[in-house]
Amino acid sequence: MPFHPHAQPNFRNMVIRPMWMALKAALRTIPYIGSHRFLAAHGTSAPYHAQEAQMIDEGTAARIGEDHPSVGKRYAVDRETSSLVPYIERPVTVMYPYERLEDLEPWLFVPGNYNGRIGVIWETCTACKACVKACPNSCLHMESETRVNVLDTTEDGDEWHGMGSELEVGGMAARRNDVDNSDYNLMLEHNAVPQEYDFGSVIDITGETATVRWDGGGMEELPASELAPAEVDIMSGRIDIGRCMFCGLCMEACPFESFFMTNEYDGMSGYSRQDLWYEADRTRVLPSVHQERVDAELVKRAEKELKKRERAKARAEA
Repeated sequence: MPFHPHAQPNFRNMVIRPMWMALKAALRTIPYIGSHRFLAAHGTSAPYHAQEAQMIDEGTAARIGEDHPSVGKRYAVDRETSSLVPYIERPVTVMYPYERLEDLEPWLFVPGNYNGRIGVIWETCTACKACVKACPNSCLHMESETRVNVLDTTEDGDEWHGMGSELEVGGMAARRNDVDNSDYNLMLEHNAVPQEYDFGSVIDITGETATVRWDGGGMEELPASELAPAEVDIMSGRIDIGRCMFCGLCMEACPFESFFMTNEYDGMSGYSRQDLWYEADRTRVLPSVHQERVDAELVKRAEKELKKRERAKARAEA
């Protein structure tokens, strides 16, 4: 049976070579010796010490501002150097919350299977309470939330447009505002997601024009085509993070895949128990974050609504 030269079962490959590899790995961790070209010429890809690396990319530097103490700072790859005297400063600890992992080392990130703050896509929630029943710590509570149903998020030209409800006098209406959440990053933004809709009450509908009294104040007449029906629904909106053990059972129990365990690890502390009560706006996850699941739920609900209308039409014709 042929062997590679380095795989021959002899004394050199089984004793000498493993000892030499272990010695090289140990020498690379010693200042000055580890940066010597001798090691680089004998199998190591690059010196280990005193190799400068800019640890903040342009996007992070623009986000945290020029006054941040980490902007412009250059560390060695192993973060064991300073700009003045190498090997003196050892910034081996991220000075959280003044420094963040993604600010100092953009190539590092929170693992995808990390269970962080609970996030909910309210547009697909049906208030079935499966999450409330599955929670072993009773940290999920039902409350009312003004929202737009996923069937009403479609626009003209979409396949399932018109499968949702219609505007009614005395009901709620929603209009998309100028908030742009396209750059919203759930891991970096640790506050409530800006609401993409303005809500109000429908006062009158005359032809194609609707009169709406907005919740923020003021009354306006505008084309009904610019509005979408809204509803005040009872959902699992309030979550007590102080009691949550991040087991993910609420996510597994949700039949509509509206619950997610996000990668957010910040903002889950406070000075009182009340600070750990998250309202619906604090747990909102944008549909665009999990667009494939939102689209799947939209298709399921639209097909159900289509069959319901067909049965109603058949009964009317009979």
